[in-house]
Amino acid sequence: MGNFALISNVMETKDRIRMIMESQHMTQQVFADFLQQSPATLSSIFNGRTRPTLNVVDAIKAKIPDISIEWLLYGSGDMYVSHSTDSSAADEASPTVESEPMLQFDAPSPVSHQNAVQAPPYQPGMRNVRYDNPPEVRIVEHEPRKVTEIRVYYDDQTYETFVPAKK
Repeated sequence: MGNFALISNVMETKDRIRMIMESQHMTQQVFADFLQQSPATLSSIFNGRTRPTLNVVDAIKAKIPDISIEWLLYGSGDMYVSHSTDSSAADEASPTVESEPMLQFDAPSPVSHQNAVQAPPYQPGMRNVRYDNPPEVRIVEHEPRKVTEIRVYYDDQTYETFVPAKK
């Protein structure tokens, strides 16, 4: 973890937010929805047009309570806060492995599809990939439009009208 702390000190907050997003195996769109932020907000942060606001930091902390605010804002310490509890002697004897906390969603997604397609497993390097179902194509038959009149205007302020013959 020591090397990680040195690297995170030179990183910006936007880079740490991206690390959180990637550690949760989320696309930018999914992460924005998860945080209840607009995708444009995250896009402008990641592109460096704007700096992360307190609302974004609060949203991250509210959804992922184990994130260290000191790490997120300043790059100091570890990414996740370790909660110390009374541990048994067996726990003290075994080496501890720091793991990422599991996300728990508050409510089911408001969008539900009857034939939802599962997203393929996460692959490093894949960003901003949409897994939405393609839009439904509807074929609606209408009477073909017919030309009823054509007017040609001339530069001497006159015009001619042409009407197609009735069939």
